[in-house]
Amino acid sequence: MDEKEFKRWRKSLGMSQKDAAKALGLKPRIIQYYEKGERDGEKVKVPRSIRLACYALAQGVTDYNGPNED
Repeated sequence: MDEKEFKRWRKSLGMSQKDAAKALGLKPRIIQYYEKGERDGEKVKVPRSIRLACYALAQGVTDYNGPNED
């Protein structure tokens, strides 16, 4: 997921940067870095854990408490 894909993900869910930060448990500034693709001139990549969280949110998952025990 590059910076354009990250921004497209956020907008597809109708989230502001602040909403996305809250949903992902991040500070809004981090969302800005991901969407810009850099911080202070250095390349910033969206970590795998955040990419997976983005996928989960896109699928409607808002929380996870582990597997259910029967």
